[in-house]
Amino acid sequence: MLRTRAQSADAPLRFALTPVLLTSDLVMLEELKAYLAHAMGRPVHLVSRRTYQEITALLVTRQVDAAWICGYPFVAYREELALVAVPVWRGQPLYQSYLVARASQKAESLSDLAGTVHAFSDPDSNSGYLVTCAALAEMGQSPARFFRHFFYTYGHRNVVRAVATGLAAGGSVDGYVYDVLREAEPALCADTRIVRKSELLAFPPIACPAADAQSPAIVRLRQALINMPRDPRGRAVLAMLRLDGFRDERPELFDGIANKMQLVRGVAP
Repeated sequence: MLRTRAQSADAPLRFALTPVLLTSDLVMLEELKAYLAHAMGRPVHLVSRRTYQEITALLVTRQVDAAWICGYPFVAYREELALVAVPVWRGQPLYQSYLVARASQKAESLSDLAGTVHAFSDPDSNSGYLVTCAALAEMGQSPARFFRHFFYTYGHRNVVRAVATGLAAGGSVDGYVYDVLREAEPALCADTRIVRKSELLAFPPIACPAADAQSPAIVRLRQALINMPRDPRGRAVLAMLRLDGFRDERPELFDGIANKMQLVRGVAP
């Protein structure tokens, strides 16, 4: 019978992070690690990779115990994964995808970016890829037909940087990350502007392998996340993340993302 290391009480909990987080903030990562270790009473090992696909593969194969992933891979692997907790931002477990353009770019809608170069975050990102693909699908289009060229930056901050420097005319970016960047690094966003905001969609969740959903380690992790606002260390981490907290949610919260995935799958490349 397959056993994960998280089932051993003295083994570190392996917690993986994707670029949905502002992973360049080393102080925040250390504080998050310290809080979780303290709240759970066990060591925590943070695992990071460049792409969503790499993190999802580690999670599905139980090489990590839990991960902060995007809603798109969570929906794509819904049978293999379970929710641990969902972040709460501005009072809701929801966020938006932003279509951004260079400040000097004369674009008022997605249609105005036809024939331009576009920056996506990651092919497995909801806000940084799927939402724009779904909008194109509603127009009977696909990225390959609509844009002159598109590329992946493998990080939402990198999408903003690509647009700001003129490497791309527009980009698809996580609205939460963009808003945090406007506050924390205003110079980076100064040469960009928001062209379109999507409807509210489920915030990127903390997920675990479905087989481990009720394991003691995952139960403790869920409690540690949900209890963050009641702990001084937890509140400090939430302040760094600009989040209100985490809460328990049902998988149906992600149905909007699932609908977009099905829409995109029905359109030829």
